[in-house]
Amino acid sequence: MSEQTIFTILLVIITTDFALERILGFLNAKNAKKPIPEELKGIYDEEQYAKSQEYNRVTTRFGILTATFSFVLLFAALYFGWFGMLDKWVRGFSPLEPVTTLIFFGVLFVISDVLGTPFGWYQAFVIETRFGFNKMTQKTFWLDKLKSYVLTLIVGAILLGALIYLVMFMGSDFWIYFWGIITVFILFINVFYTSLLLPLFNKLTPMEDGELKQAIESYSEKVKFPLKNIFVMDGSKRSSKGNAFFSGLGKNKKVVLYDTLIEKHTTEELTAVFAHEVGHFKKKHIIYGTVISILSVGVMLYVLSLMIYNSEVSWAMGGDITALHLNILAFGILYSPVSRILGIFGNIFSRKNEYEADEYAVTTYSGEPLIAGLKKMSSDHLSNLTPHPVYVFVHYSHPPLLQRVRAMQDKMN
Repeated sequence: MSEQTIFTILLVIITTDFALERILGFLNAKNAKKPIPEELKGIYDEEQYAKSQEYNRVTTRFGILTATFSFVLLFAALYFGWFGMLDKWVRGFSPLEPVTTLIFFGVLFVISDVLGTPFGWYQAFVIETRFGFNKMTQKTFWLDKLKSYVLTLIVGAILLGALIYLVMFMGSDFWIYFWGIITVFILFINVFYTSLLLPLFNKLTPMEDGELKQAIESYSEKVKFPLKNIFVMDGSKRSSKGNAFFSGLGKNKKVVLYDTLIEKHTTEELTAVFAHEVGHFKKKHIIYGTVISILSVGVMLYVLSLMIYNSEVSWAMGGDITALHLNILAFGILYSPVSRILGIFGNIFSRKNEYEADEYAVTTYSGEPLIAGLKKMSSDHLSNLTPHPVYVFVHYSHPPLLQRVRAMQDKMN
């Protein structure tokens, strides 16, 4: 393809993606005004329901603002050749290609973060504070930023450096070697996320002895779940919203409950939530998800190998010579339609997993406390109880509450 054709495709992709998201957002916002379904009556009182409607309106409008800002900036950067200008500027003092690429992406990261930080700050300290969710201090917000910078610098530099080396010295087969590196990285994160990375931001404490721990241990013994690591995370450090998750592989697997979840739910509800997480383990969802992620990365890297050396791509990005970083950046845009399709299939798979984990909890423990716990969580999060089906299809990794409740009630009847 010619430089002009690639340039046009880049603009069409980002414009179409922006338009599609606005249409989906409009449909979802319109659907949120529907009456609460009969099965979910009682989750909100009149005042709380009005508050949830307002929260969804405010977050939707803010989302439109941030997305529009990002779209206009990216469109302008492509149209006026700003990426090519940045490439020329960096080359002015960094003639070595590996160093040039690292500096180029480093500058882009800093620019992106500087422009995005005010939006993140407003989200946390204005919107989330207004609705009673934000518990984060200014110190925590900026300390998180600093830690993220350090992690990005270390991990990003290592992975990007490896990619640059392989592209330069391994030719078009570089993707096979880099796929191996990414596979090791994904497995490392899966195994050690809660041991090495999560503690940098949150404190994990072994659950104390008491009624809840005893109930969880009794259930674990009943279903023959090898319970060794159940932790409480200080989620209240940042938000009043509660959650739970299963992480890790092999002996490093952990079930983590937010302290905010424990604070607001009964022992029965929390045990049911734990049973749901055990369901993910028993159904091997973590393993399947990891395999799918690795395969998806392999597909992406193979497609990248087909265009990484293409000069026309660099010219379409505003460059005047073939530049690895310009081609990688363009690839991120050109691959986004494929990424979206894979993401939709990933969400379908994830929603199926959630139904299966719910069914496991209903079968091995009880459905009523899980339904009650999910309803309470939705109320505490001011969740949209009537999301549009198309929006759910594209974006939701978990089924909407109504569908989960109906599926569990069917299993209970």
